[in-house]
Amino acid sequence: MISTTIDQEIKKAMLAKNNAQLRGLRAIKAALLLAKTEKGSSEEITEEAELKILQKLIKQRRESADIYRQQNREDLFQVEEEEIEVINQFLPKQLDRTEVAAIIETVIKQSGATSVKDMGKVMGMANKELAGKADGKLIAEIVKEKLA
Repeated sequence: MISTTIDQEIKKAMLAKNNAQLRGLRAIKAALLLAKTEKGSSEEITEEAELKILQKLIKQRRESADIYRQQNREDLFQVEEEEIEVINQFLPKQLDRTEVAAIIETVIKQSGATSVKDMGKVMGMANKELAGKADGKLIAEIVKEKLA
């Protein structure tokens, strides 16, 4: 579970006085605690749910970083980039475009999809197959290309 690892990493970052690492780890811990309390105190969140939370955190930070870059706020942009780097440490290795495309080809063959009308079915299967390994935007883009 990611949450137990996070606690240990927070202690290490505090001892090392690594503020960038500590900021990213605290953001992860806060998001995980929030998700745990939303579901109810008796339920433990699954590893799959943890991965989704981490992907959401990265997406939020990328969007913020883009805005900061457009506004020439290099100081704030750097903070977001540092946090993205920390959060990425806890995600599985992200697949590149060619690997994702190959997996989507297989999913399309398995589902028997022939046109863009079948995109929903293909997306569901592809998201399940690529959970935590690829960005949803990239998956949708490739599925659209393959079915067009």
